[in-house]
Parts: sequence; structure tokens; C-alpha cells
Amino acid sequence: MRLVTFRHKSRECIGVQLESHILDLSRVSAEIPTDMKTFLSLGESALAQTHEALASVRESWLLAESDVTLLGPIPRPDKIICIGHNYQGHIGIGKTEVPEFPNLFCKTVNTITGHNQPIIIPPATQQADFEAELMVVIGKRAHRVTEEEAQTCIAGYTIFNDVSARDYQKRTSQWMLGKSFDTFGPMGQALVTPDEVPDLYALDLELTVNGVPQQRVNTKDMIFSVAYLISYISQVMTLEVGDVIATGTPSKLPEAAEQKRFLQAGDVVEITIEKLGTLKNFVVSL
Repeated sequence: MRLVTFRHKSRECIGVQLESHILDLSRVSAEIPTDMKTFLSLGESALAQTHEALASVRESWLLAESDVTLLGPIPRPDKIICIGHNYQGHIGIGKTEVPEFPNLFCKTVNTITGHNQPIIIPPATQQADFEAELMVVIGKRAHRVTEEEAQTCIAGYTIFNDVSARDYQKRTSQWMLGKSFDTFGPMGQALVTPDEVPDLYALDLELTVNGVPQQRVNTKDMIFSVAYLISYISQVMTLEVGDVIATGTPSKLPEAAEQKRFLQAGDVVEITIEKLGTLKNFVVSL
């Protein structure tokens, strides 16, 4: 199932993404919540009701996707936790051994934007860069869980672009400010439920800028698994429904790394992850 948050005629709702339409769940039943976090907190009962609606879709429930604006599936997560150096080949400058523990940092909620929405580069930075990532969405409260228990806490997966202002990021040892410019967290298109992703560690991931490949990897190269990350983080902080974890980005392709080119107005950035779809954003400057 591909769950989305969208805006239609000033209403913010949730729905299911079909081929060219959105099943507006607010039209199915008034009992179904209109925000994703509340929907996910209902667990299997909400999913079962949605599956029932999908089995007998009425035309009156459908909206043309071209008539809606897709927001981030979780447009206002309480926690945006990011992992650095979590792919073989991208373990940090000068490092030769994989890290013993995950490298964690946070982004702020003002970064979140959706599919087909702009990445806005303000005058403060001249080094806005891209980072394609698989993101996991928490669907059940996770407090000091084991890796096995962590699997049951996953609502699904989406695509994330950890856009980063490298000039700000390098000013100090702390990365947060360079990661937290407005719109520097494109997310989407959909939250894809785990049943749609039979093998999380066999997915091809690619990022292109203006159609030219910049990053390409398979998730089999991930160092710390999603279950490990959830378990590890939950020993420190309780993860709540709707919290999100960006699981790290791969290195740039050699030719892209050599160019040392940052995002510019007019660029189109697309991230495709097998089974999850494509997240597309265009770049504008202020």
C-alpha cells in the first residue's frame, strides 16, 4: 500500500496512491483520521479498513493525482533522526574501517517538503548538496526494543533527500545547522508499507541531477540495518508513531565527486528507490 498525505482545495488529507489517482480516505469514512500519524497509531484496524475500501473502490472516492499537491507522507514528524556514514564506500573522509556505532544527527521539521516541490536555496549558502536516502517511518512506540521487536515497529518506508549546506556543515563539528535550512528535507512520494518491500536489502537506489546519475548503490551495502538502528536509538530515546529515520546516503559516483558541483537554480533532482518509486524536486534560489 502506498499511503500519502496531500492537499486538495486547502484541505490536508491522507489517502492511497493508485496509478493516476488518489483514494481520498476522508471520502471513504469519517472514522478514518485525516492525518498520517493518527492513522498509523490505529494500527491494523485502520489498515484493514483501507484494504476493504481498496477492494471495492467507488469513483466518488477518487481524485486525479494531477489535482492534488503531495506533501511529505509525514509532513510534521516529531523526530527526524539521520544516520551518517552507513554505506560501504562512504564511511567518512580518511576512514578505512567501518564504524563501530552509528553516527547520528538530527534535522528540524521546517526542512520537510514533498514531491514536485521546490528545494529553495537562500543567499546564506553557496554549497547546497544532495543526499539520497531510504527513510523508515515508525508505526508503533519503540522503547528499549530488541532488533526482533523493532521489526514490528515499522510502518513503512519512503524516499528522503538530506539536502545539506556544506559550507555551514563544515563550520563546526556539529552538522545540524547545515542540515536544517527550510525545504532541505524532501520526502515522498508515499509511505510504502512493509508488505510491498519483501527484501529491504536488495533495492537499487539512484539519484540524478538533470537526468545525469550522481549516486547509485544497492541497499545491500548498508552497514547498520534498519532493525539495528531502531533498537539502538530506542535504548536512548523513545521512538513514537510518525518519527522518521533517514538511514544514510551512499558516496557519489566518481565522476560526480570529481565535478564538485553544488545544486543550482533550475536543477531537477530525482531519487529512485526500487519498490518505493521516485521523489522529484526542482531547485530555486532566493
